[in-house]
Amino acid sequence: MNKYSTFLVSIFLHICLSSSAQNGLNFQEQFKLNIKKATSSIKIDGHLDEETWVVAEETSDFWNKWPNDEGRPVRQTYVKMSYDDQFLYIGIKAIDTNYYVAQTLKRDQEFFTSDAVGVAIDPVNQRTNGFLFLVTPYNVQTEDLVSAGSSGEEMNFSWDNKWFSATSRHETYWIAEFAIPFKTLRFKEGKTRWGINFLRNDVKNNQFSCWTDMPTNFPFYDFGYSGSLNWDSPPPAPGTNIAFIPYTSGTISSDKEAGTSPIGKLSGGFDSKIALSSTLNLDLTVNPDFSQIEVDKQVTNLTRFNIFFPEKRTFFLENDDLFSNYGIPPIRPFYSRTIGLDNNGNKIPIAAGARISGNITKKTRVGMMNMQTVAKGDAAAQNYTAVTFNQQVHGRSTVKGYFLNRQGIEDKNHKFTDPLDKYGRNAGVEYNFLDNSGRWNAWTGHHFSFKDLLKKPDYYTNSGFGYDSKKWNIIFDLTKITDKYYADMGYISRIDNYDALLDTVIRMGYHQIYNQIRHTFYPKKGNINQIRLELGNIIYFNLNEKFNESIHDLSLELALKNTSSFIFMSSFNANNLIFNTAFTDKLPIPPGHYRTPTGSVTYGSDIKKKFSYTLLFGGGEFFNGTILQYEVTTKFRVQPWGSFSLSMQQAKLQFPEKYGSSNLILIAPRVDINFSTNLFWTTFLQYNNQRNNFNINSRIQWRYKPMSDLFIVYSDNYFTDPIMKNKNRALVFKMNYWLNL
Repeated sequence: MNKYSTFLVSIFLHICLSSSAQNGLNFQEQFKLNIKKATSSIKIDGHLDEETWVVAEETSDFWNKWPNDEGRPVRQTYVKMSYDDQFLYIGIKAIDTNYYVAQTLKRDQEFFTSDAVGVAIDPVNQRTNGFLFLVTPYNVQTEDLVSAGSSGEEMNFSWDNKWFSATSRHETYWIAEFAIPFKTLRFKEGKTRWGINFLRNDVKNNQFSCWTDMPTNFPFYDFGYSGSLNWDSPPPAPGTNIAFIPYTSGTISSDKEAGTSPIGKLSGGFDSKIALSSTLNLDLTVNPDFSQIEVDKQVTNLTRFNIFFPEKRTFFLENDDLFSNYGIPPIRPFYSRTIGLDNNGNKIPIAAGARISGNITKKTRVGMMNMQTVAKGDAAAQNYTAVTFNQQVHGRSTVKGYFLNRQGIEDKNHKFTDPLDKYGRNAGVEYNFLDNSGRWNAWTGHHFSFKDLLKKPDYYTNSGFGYDSKKWNIIFDLTKITDKYYADMGYISRIDNYDALLDTVIRMGYHQIYNQIRHTFYPKKGNINQIRLELGNIIYFNLNEKFNESIHDLSLELALKNTSSFIFMSSFNANNLIFNTAFTDKLPIPPGHYRTPTGSVTYGSDIKKKFSYTLLFGGGEFFNGTILQYEVTTKFRVQPWGSFSLSMQQAKLQFPEKYGSSNLILIAPRVDINFSTNLFWTTFLQYNNQRNNFNINSRIQWRYKPMSDLFIVYSDNYFTDPIMKNKNRALVFKMNYWLNL
């Protein structure tokens, strides 16, 4: 299969490279905004009444972006820009009513479901990476870094930095005023043309618009469709840029499960951000503490394999694409949750870490990271090193490579009897082709792992291509992974197979064939905005080419003009089960051939309403039994200060008598109270009988100065069986201060 995939991609690349030059788009010649230095001082108050704003060049005439890219939006938006020696200024006037859809007052939350305006900035102007700055009518800020290939699903808004904004609300419009320090932006000195685009969310009309006339199938921060910001003179050099962020924390905790008495602990440490150049940054951390990070959102697992949980710790998220975007979602050579967390999500202390990331030339990005953990219990101390580079080639395409090393550290309490525990090393290289229009995409990657006593490196390889237009989305990918391919700093789905009868884990490599075809219709009349018909197929073979499993999904989605939607899905799974698999406390399901058709219907209500909900009902066959499941998610919004939500999931598994039955229940209520844009209280409860855990997490956050916070967090865990028997609890306070030097 590997030789066929290489041949397929080489032919496809030839076609794409031939068409790339012909399809190149130059939006920067069509959409231009000239910026001049401020003629007067500017006060960030949400009123564009200074002389600088009066004489600044204005652009408007936004284009519809979503749900279709035809014509102009109902309400227009006007933008002006200026600068001085310290700040880049942006003034935006949004024509509107005096009522707004505001989901929250909390920073970095629910931006795409709230009325808002924003800017996407590409200072290097290489059409791949940049920055987002966004604000709602209530001056709720959101910001993030953008990397090549980012999608809306991947935006985590984890990047935090100091910038300033203010808004004012009026009868027929609202105004947002931004001041972004040049120290916050990383740009090449002397460059007088930047890439830029502007966004407007008008949720009341279910319209999203952009300054440039972008196709609806691309996110607004796709810099291949950015306009140009033309400076009257080179922007001023940002100068010294160092942020020092010390913290102190205290914890009172008890562990009833381990039988320990309540103990108190004081701790401290710091993070630091140091600009090595205008485009390269050094991050340092000493004794980092992530106690304020929200707990994982639990899910019901109906598969035979571990679930992938997203990274939430801020230190690992900035510029994480340099390290994390290798491979495909089920197989990632680098997965930062392997550092400082065990397989159950429990914390392993990190002593210190350092990371260098950014551009060393206009087309070359690099990343280098080293983290040191401390021995805890049975877990030995570990050192983790990651080195990576991204080289932009022929337009928007990239060649990238990496080297990873996990090194175990022995001491008198931790001796490695298994050679596999001593170290794990990985290396790989990938080529990602993206044509100038962004429609054609192709990739190929080869990855190797190295372990003590293994005679030769084992490997993982994948190749594929994609096409993305307004109406068609097509993806095809071929993957092969060998049984002895290890990723000690990564995540691999399916390679570890648990035999419930023998109580053992067997590693098995596999081939994977994946394809997806989606067609989108745009009705001219009626209440439907979009109709999406999608077919997805995944087929797995063992390395001996013997069939293992196939999953075939067919879905129909109707997106209505009032933001509600229907999704109808049918799925057919054919499984040649090799190992005994347990979903109940009775006999495990035996190996054999199983064919399991299922179906589901999902309805999502209008998100503009103060009360919204999602309903799912589905069922069908499940191995040698049946499954019946439902999900209900409700949300009540008291704008803009309160949000009250409840999620309930139930999956009933019924097998022949000797194999038992199971009733999996997950209930998760959540309360968010926003006293202001600086003071928040969140309480999150999760009852999950599959994990035998009931969790309470309550957190107060006070942002007493820009980027400086006080957190008070209470967490409590109980068994669901026996019900309400306490496992552990903790009360934590943490205070940090952001100091610019």
